[in-house]
Amino acid sequence: MKVLLISANRTEINMRTMPLGLAFVAEAARRRGHEVEMLDLARVGDPYTAITQAISRHAPEVIGISIRNIDDQTMRDTRFLYEDDREVISLVRTLTDRPIVLGGAGYSMFADAILADSRADVGIEGEGEVAFVTVIDTLERGEPLDGIPGVHVKDRGPAERRSLVRNMGDSPLPDPALLLDTSGVEEDIWVPVQTRRGCPLNCSYCSTASIEGRILRKRSVESVVEWIAKLKGFGVRKLYFVDNTFNLPRSYAMEFCTAMSRASLDVKWRCILYPWRLDEELASAMARAGCIEVSLGSESADNEVLRRMNKRFRREDVAETSRLLAKYGIRQMGFLMLGAPGETHGSVERTLAFMDSLSLDSVKVSIGVRIYPGTDLAAEAREQGIVTPGDTLLEPRFYITPVLDEEWIRQTVTRYTATRPKWIIG
Repeated sequence: MKVLLISANRTEINMRTMPLGLAFVAEAARRRGHEVEMLDLARVGDPYTAITQAISRHAPEVIGISIRNIDDQTMRDTRFLYEDDREVISLVRTLTDRPIVLGGAGYSMFADAILADSRADVGIEGEGEVAFVTVIDTLERGEPLDGIPGVHVKDRGPAERRSLVRNMGDSPLPDPALLLDTSGVEEDIWVPVQTRRGCPLNCSYCSTASIEGRILRKRSVESVVEWIAKLKGFGVRKLYFVDNTFNLPRSYAMEFCTAMSRASLDVKWRCILYPWRLDEELASAMARAGCIEVSLGSESADNEVLRRMNKRFRREDVAETSRLLAKYGIRQMGFLMLGAPGETHGSVERTLAFMDSLSLDSVKVSIGVRIYPGTDLAAEAREQGIVTPGDTLLEPRFYITPVLDEEWIRQTVTRYTATRPKWIIG
């Protein structure tokens, strides 16, 4: 079957993004024998022309559209990025009557709402490699799309509960050419790498479970290192690991860092670190393996707020993690999220002072917490009347505890950022 896969994202938040998830789907469909073309709208100047030409040239029998970011998670002057995705879907519909299948992280968080709102026909909630191939195989046979796990069909009612790819070896790592410009990789490009999926930690506000599930599934270390070696063959020298908690489980992180050092790949990389259970041995191993920077998402430094967020760590853990990273020369980007349940005037001020005491190279402060469906925070917000029972939350909604005023938080943070150039309000 001829398949066109479109990454609808055109927004760069912090860094240029690459459609790694869509590349996994493309690789799986190709291995199944389908003829696949992939279009990344972030790499084209005129999306209208690029989509029109791709459909005319490829004559696809099915079009998959990946939705990544619904909004920019900023409470003031929020950018509702889904509006751009909606336009892409509408454009594709005007150009072809072939089935349109939605997927991606953004879609998975709001599967029913987006499918009902858009002009698409089908949506895939969660991982797409198996489900999308099943969909196009079924369409090719001319059979109805009934009972496929995680697949939503417009006007057909609830979908069957999605299933996870339990063995990551069944999800082949994609051909690097699906992500990269094979004529030459730009020196400042950071290429995404995923070593595991799923997160069992259940942070109160987090959408990861609706995207990847709660069951942690790991790739073999050897397969990832081999894939990185292939990327290097294309000229890649900078990587960022998109795993939500690079250092957990610790044993896997140690095994991976050891393998990277033995392979002598000479690449630099970033990762997301959970500030808990980082010891000196692992920090040292990360540095030797090429880690130069981490995103340190403590979100708060008040233990009561952290408890309400379902965090496993405390402020003492954040301090120790920061100390070890500084000792081994690993840069730290701190992230705060102010206004969550349990927040008080005192907790805000203590958190800012605590973060200022750490060896952080930058700090991003978010005021208000984006509310996502299915989270503990969404349930609490409904109990407090902050959102109504029927709200799908597709239109961005943010939580600030009723005991605090947004403007007071903003003024307090602004005083900090005024004298700290590496602090920004997100």
